[in-house]
Amino acid sequence: MSEAAVAAGVPRRRTRARRFDKAGAAGIVTLIMIALVVLWQVAAARGWINGQLFGSPSGIYGAARIGLTQGTLVSDTLTTLYETVMGLLIGSGLGIAAGLLLWFVPRVSGVAEGFSVILNSIPKIALGPLIIIWFGSDMTSKVWLAGISTFAVAMISSCAAAREVDRDLLNLFLSFNAKPAMIFRKLIVPGALPWIFSTLRVNIGFALIGAVVGEYIASQAGLGHEVFVAGSLFDLNTVWLGIIVLTLMATLLTWIVQLAEARIVSWKTQR
Repeated sequence: MSEAAVAAGVPRRRTRARRFDKAGAAGIVTLIMIALVVLWQVAAARGWINGQLFGSPSGIYGAARIGLTQGTLVSDTLTTLYETVMGLLIGSGLGIAAGLLLWFVPRVSGVAEGFSVILNSIPKIALGPLIIIWFGSDMTSKVWLAGISTFAVAMISSCAAAREVDRDLLNLFLSFNAKPAMIFRKLIVPGALPWIFSTLRVNIGFALIGAVVGEYIASQAGLGHEVFVAGSLFDLNTVWLGIIVLTLMATLLTWIVQLAEARIVSWKTQR
C-alpha cells in the first residue's frame, strides 16, 4: 500500500473513531435516562415518593395523551417553537451582523461591545412587562423578547471573533494590498464561522427562555402558558410534560445547528 493511500485512510479512521465515541456516549446517556425513569415510576407506584407532589412517568404519559387528543400539546409546541426560532434568527442575526461589521470601525467597536455587555447583564424577565406593553400579548412580543435575549451574546461573540482573526493571515492579505471589503469577505467572516455556530448553540437556550418568560407573563398559548396554568392547578404531570417537550425542542434545534455547522465549516471537522 502506498504512503498516499495510508495518509488518506487516517482521516477516515479518525472520523469513524469520533463517530463511535459519540455513539457510545449517546448510548450511555440513553441507558442512564431509561434507568432513572424506571426508578422514578417504581418509586411513585410503591409510595416511596409522593406521586402528586413529584409526578410520575405514567402520569406524564397520561397528560401527553390528553394533550395530543385535544390538540393543545401540538398547537402549544408549534407556538413556542415559532417564537423561539424567529427570535433566535432575528436576535442572533442582527447581533452577528453588527458584531462583524464593527470590524470596519475598531474605535467604535469597544464602545458598542461595552453597551452589549450592559444589555446582556439586564435580567430579561425584567424587560418582559415592557415588551408586552409595547408589542401586545400576541406572539410578536415573545419573538422580540427572545430576540433581545440573544442579540447581546451574538454581538459580543462576533466582535471577539473579528478581533481574534489570525494576524499572520491578516498581514498576508495586507501585503497584497487587499481592500477591507475583500479581507472581511475572505478572512473575517470565514474565520468567525466557528464562533458564530457556537453562539447559535448557546443562544438556543436564551431564545427559548425569552419565549417562555413572555408566555408566563401574558399569553393564551404556548408551552410556557401551559406550564404556568398547570403549576397554578398543582398539575405536576403536565408541568413535567412541558419541561420534557421544551428540552426536546432545545435538543432538536441544537442538533440542526450542529448539522449545519458540519456542512458549512467542514474544514473544522476534518482536523
